[in-house]
Amino acid sequence: MYRLTVKNHVMIAHSLPDPYFGPAAELHGATLVVEVTWRRHELNEHAVVMDIGEATSMLEETLSTIRYKNLDDHEAFKGKLSTTEAIATYISEDLRTRFDESEFAGLEVLLRENPDAWASYDVDFA
Repeated sequence: MYRLTVKNHVMIAHSLPDPYFGPAAELHGATLVVEVTWRRHELNEHAVVMDIGEATSMLEETLSTIRYKNLDDHEAFKGKLSTTEAIATYISEDLRTRFDESEFAGLEVLLRENPDAWASYDVDFA
């Protein structure tokens, strides 16, 4: 399996209004490091998984939809908790509208909340 990963970051605000989340239940900011990995069984005709510039641009376009936003007010998170896992799912779903899935085996979106804690969403394409 071949993989290509690009990385960026995004600053958001949100709250997780459930006692389960302790102090994070209140409105707070977060800077998330975002790593996205595309997977292929075989390299394309250019001997790459994907052009790094194209991957970087797609990720930037997706992140621009949430950058500096309060996710409590974002349409995609209405009625949902904007946990790190939920944000990873949102990023994956938005990215998937920007490329042809049939060319890839899967996609992983990994969000690092800090150097010691992260969550990811991984999807295999049929």
